[in-house]
Amino acid sequence: MKILITGCSRGIGLATANLYLENHNVSVTGTSTSGHYPINHPNFKCFSLDLSSSESISNFVSRIKDMKFDIVINNAAILLDDSNQLSVDLPLLKKTFDVNVFGTIEFTEQMLPCVNAGGHIINISSEWGAFSESNFEAFQPHYKMSKAALNMYTKMLAKRVEHRNITVSALDPGWTKTRMGGVEAPRKPMDVAKEIINLSTSKVPSGTFWHQGKARQW
Repeated sequence: MKILITGCSRGIGLATANLYLENHNVSVTGTSTSGHYPINHPNFKCFSLDLSSSESISNFVSRIKDMKFDIVINNAAILLDDSNQLSVDLPLLKKTFDVNVFGTIEFTEQMLPCVNAGGHIINISSEWGAFSESNFEAFQPHYKMSKAALNMYTKMLAKRVEHRNITVSALDPGWTKTRMGGVEAPRKPMDVAKEIINLSTSKVPSGTFWHQGKARQW
């Protein structure tokens, strides 16, 4: 089984890559913005990828264009908002969308020929991108809007690739102890990694939003 994970240098991406690599029949290709990574394993390789750069995306795809993947996990994302951010800052919104929306979509569209029929694409989203979010607040508007857009892309892409039997899912990891989530978060990256792997290897309805193993509302 061949896996591609964006954002493997830390957090959820790193935990997911390490957990997949416990299976010696799995090979993992990862990305990081710098190209640096803390994994040393014969079945792992990592390439530089800056999702805010069309040139970087094209360079990455040209390097792996002859490879085929069973699972693609769009994990890389940025959160630039201050915790008390309420007003919309257009330059900040554009920077956030450049990675979380435009870059992720451009990358995925270029990668589609490299996804095997019957494969699975998982977009790591957030409860903050859900219209059904409980205890909704208007803080962190740029990140929330970017994940809401990613959720819609998930549903639309799922319809488009039905003919190839490719499953497309969004996953809400919950509040997780990462550089983005902070040290007070209750969930560990490995908790989320287990959910990602369970989802990626399960036969589930395409175009669904998942959290802790259960379908959740958009």
